[in-house]
Amino acid sequence: MLREVIEQVGPFALRLQGARFPMLVRSILSQQISGKAARSIETRLRDRLKPFRVTPEAIASLSAEELRGVGVSPQKARSLHDLASRVAQGEVRLSRMGRMSDDEVIAELIQVRGIGVWTAQMFLMFSLGRPDVFPHDDFGIRSALKRLHRLSELPDRATSHHLASPWRPYATIASWYCWRSLDLPGESGTADAG
Repeated sequence: MLREVIEQVGPFALRLQGARFPMLVRSILSQQISGKAARSIETRLRDRLKPFRVTPEAIASLSAEELRGVGVSPQKARSLHDLASRVAQGEVRLSRMGRMSDDEVIAELIQVRGIGVWTAQMFLMFSLGRPDVFPHDDFGIRSALKRLHRLSELPDRATSHHLASPWRPYATIASWYCWRSLDLPGESGTADAG
């Protein structure tokens, strides 16, 4: 089923985001809002920090009111400050995460207020380039599985893992194709054969 998607979408082209701290800031900013709104807030935040970049020190230097002024909600401001503090204090060791296991990375990141397993999985996929991450709770992944397997409802966690088991040890790549499949026409996520 995924083979047809791969044939239509073409080569795997996930672009890694190497700057780890800014990637986590972006992840926090984009929670529960549209991508367009998140990009707008991120742009205003970057403009506010100029000439400095998005670093733990720069984020920590902004008050909750200053963050609110660029569109960051109070809850997300607390999350950004917690992230900046934990990175600065060495509780979240971004520079070591490339040498840590997936589970260790997740355990370290979910200490941060506002970062859950899903955000940590996105970090593993899009920042560290880990090949075998399956974000089973992701709505897009569950929607793609529903379409690809012609299910009557979104699959639960156990069903999602069962359907994804053939993808191991390349669940990241298959997940990327699942997301791309949602942009394709047709009932199953693939174009109608005719």
